[in-house]
Amino acid sequence: MGMTVVEKILARATCRSTVKVGDVVEPAVDLAMSHENAALVINQFQEIFQDTGMDATVWDPSKIAIIFDHRIPAESSKTATNQKKIRDFVATQGITKFHDIRGDEGGICHQILPEYGYVRPGYVVVGTDSHTTSHGALGAFAFGLGATEMAAVWALGRVLNVEVPSSIKVVVNGSFGEWIAPKDLILYLIGRLTAEGANFRVIEFHGSAISKMPVSGRLTISNMSMEAGATAGIVPADDETELYLRQEAGVTDDIERVLPDADAVYEQTIEIDAAKLVPQIAKPHMVDNVSPIDEVEGVELNQIVIGSCTNGRLDDLEIAAAILRGKKVARGTRMLIFPASWRIYKRALESGVLMDLADAGAFIVNPGCGCCLGVHQGALGDGEVALATTNRNFKGRMGNPEGEVYLCSPATAAASALTGVITDPRKVGA
Repeated sequence: MGMTVVEKILARATCRSTVKVGDVVEPAVDLAMSHENAALVINQFQEIFQDTGMDATVWDPSKIAIIFDHRIPAESSKTATNQKKIRDFVATQGITKFHDIRGDEGGICHQILPEYGYVRPGYVVVGTDSHTTSHGALGAFAFGLGATEMAAVWALGRVLNVEVPSSIKVVVNGSFGEWIAPKDLILYLIGRLTAEGANFRVIEFHGSAISKMPVSGRLTISNMSMEAGATAGIVPADDETELYLRQEAGVTDDIERVLPDADAVYEQTIEIDAAKLVPQIAKPHMVDNVSPIDEVEGVELNQIVIGSCTNGRLDDLEIAAAILRGKKVARGTRMLIFPASWRIYKRALESGVLMDLADAGAFIVNPGCGCCLGVHQGALGDGEVALATTNRNFKGRMGNPEGEVYLCSPATAAASALTGVITDPRKVGA
């Protein structure tokens, strides 16, 4: 019997010739990522070594990445103190994959890992963030852990008690229509599967629409796979994967593609015609509360947000600029732009994209997660409504349980910024 991508990755990571769904394994970790919540991991990690007489030393500092992104610049003395604690730990342990609050190498963790070539096809990647699933876009098995589990990874270099998951095969053929994006695809899929429809499973993406999709779009669909409950979302590595790693991340060593066997067994197969997709909207307060845009057109908006680890890449900003160039954001509606990394920010600045957006009335924010999370830089007021390209719209998201968040693609967000209400981008265009 053939194996899926995740089965092959876990077989390699456990030095076994084969594994099957339901096996409990302890895979070796290729990369362990944390952001500011590394402060919690440090506490748990030091407890492991307490009273042993042993030095609290990580298993392999070259395989740990820590990126400051959730609360930058620090919004409180508590955050600043935790960041200082992490800096001291990084220096003591010799961790080199550390991205501090810097304009030359900073950004959101789920963008930094691909940009710097930290993730490769076939890797086992774990992170103390639920959207670690993003890195399945590069053909890795990437999933989120809690602080205690990560502390064990730091000590042992492997994940304990992982049950080999079954896989759902999603085949997307055809071509996207004008102003239809990977975000519309993943919102449609989440609505179809529901928030628990892929629980403890891997979504494996295939089809001509996926083959033609750039890594930026693959990051979007892998990122949001977990909103359907998936442990991971994986796009098997191909020429596009290798092109991205060579040109964007500067990878020069061998890249090994992990592909499913022709007779791999899937729990189910879902087929989607990309040409039939229309703009999708996730309505408050659940990501699977999805409907075609015509069912929500005209909803009044106070805030538009374009950015995040889901849709803060250069092509996302370019799409928004194409719609907004030479026009103005509607009065009474504020628009926030936060690119996924400083590399993207600078490219958008150099190309004039950020100027186009600013001239339209958008407010440009530093790369980071603050607005999406609602901890600073863009919280909603009571009764306010936001339309965002972020990945979650739970009650209390964007900092206020009395606010409402709708989710959409960059094109839909930009078109809606012009009118101040949810607007189909196909009716506005460029």
